[in-house]
Amino acid sequence: MQTWEKAGLVAVSDSYSFFDLLQIKQLRDLKAKRVRSAVILKSLQEMRLASGMENPFLESSVFSTRGNRVAFRHHGAAVEPIAGQFVMDFNGQKKVVPTNVRTMRSAETLSELFARGVALEEDPETHQEAIDSYLKVLELDPQHAPAHINLGTIHYNRHDFVKAEHFYRQAIAADPRYALAYFDLGNVLDETGRMPEAIKSYMTAILLAPTYADAHYNVALALEKTKLPRKALMHWRAYVKLDATGPWSAHARAQIAKILKQENLAIVARSGK
Repeated sequence: MQTWEKAGLVAVSDSYSFFDLLQIKQLRDLKAKRVRSAVILKSLQEMRLASGMENPFLESSVFSTRGNRVAFRHHGAAVEPIAGQFVMDFNGQKKVVPTNVRTMRSAETLSELFARGVALEEDPETHQEAIDSYLKVLELDPQHAPAHINLGTIHYNRHDFVKAEHFYRQAIAADPRYALAYFDLGNVLDETGRMPEAIKSYMTAILLAPTYADAHYNVALALEKTKLPRKALMHWRAYVKLDATGPWSAHARAQIAKILKQENLAIVARSGK
């Protein structure tokens, strides 16, 4: 425990909450698979930057990959944040509720209910139970932003954009500096064709978290949809700097080249050459 505290993976404390114990359990599981503390810490830092989450250990689920790396399941995808790559997560495809979830069925405290919701959310067959758990969290604490976020994401994945927007806006009201909430709201606004509002929401996420790579990517797409390629260019460039080797960087580089070519042609046309 002292090693984890020194590494900054666990806060120094004389006693631990349920949230702390959940994080300690995940650390123990990763260490059992020979994942180094430095790799875990770096993965947490990169995931915070990439996703806008405050604590990826508690707001997503974590597992180890080949090469003793760390990956997170987030928004229905498994991502390895250090490499900036999506990975195959065969464990995440199992249609069996983990036994540790069953032992949490009678959880009553806010922390336990939220942790239960995160665990149940991993399996589509228990999404309704996850929703019920998050709603109980909100009964205890209506300002619990991560619970609003997770409820919004479940409904977003169901294409129920009205409910998703409601919960994302509630998350923002609860915590106006929660970058992930603005990013997720931007996705809903984009999906429902409200591009100016979507751009504003993405830009707020970037203002709060300037290294939020996905927000740069999505706002660049939105700006191109609204015929603003010059503004999109700066965000494509920002994305490539933040994610030089990830799965979407090739597309970002192609967009940069396309916009620069268009701009050069426009300059030539204006000069009469």
